[in-house]
Amino acid sequence: MSRLLKIVVFFAACSVVAFLILRTLVEPNSPMPDNLGVVNGRLAPCPESPNCVSTQATTELHGIEPISFVGDREAAHQKILAILEADNSFTIISQTPTYIHAEARSNLWRFIDDVEFYFDEAASVIHFRSASRLGYGDMGANRQRMEAIRAEFAAAH
Repeated sequence: MSRLLKIVVFFAACSVVAFLILRTLVEPNSPMPDNLGVVNGRLAPCPESPNCVSTQATTELHGIEPISFVGDREAAHQKILAILEADNSFTIISQTPTYIHAEARSNLWRFIDDVEFYFDEAASVIHFRSASRLGYGDMGANRQRMEAIRAEFAAAH
């Protein structure tokens, strides 16, 4: 075996070991935040880090438009629930008639993001918040996830 091939194999093996170690360490060090839920019609504010989006945020970095719905809240709730249940990266943690909390796990590293939905029947909108538990940046993953859910909601009948 050539010297270059030995080096490549060594670094590949080290990368696999590092990946397995990091993946094992992520979950136990990702405790659920204690500020989740709805208080007085509001979801928790986003932290200053850019790894969170919320329909109730006032900054451009974190702000995103809510999902509008026509009809009753229960039908909108069921549509969101069906979208989440159809995607194996989501685990439903809790739900009430006006709220859903789910965990979203990234495929590779298994990082956990908290995804919340608040169904405001009076305004006919679904407020939501998606925030990473660990790290600082998310390369736009939370915003992309929520825009994908918005598109699925609009496409669902």
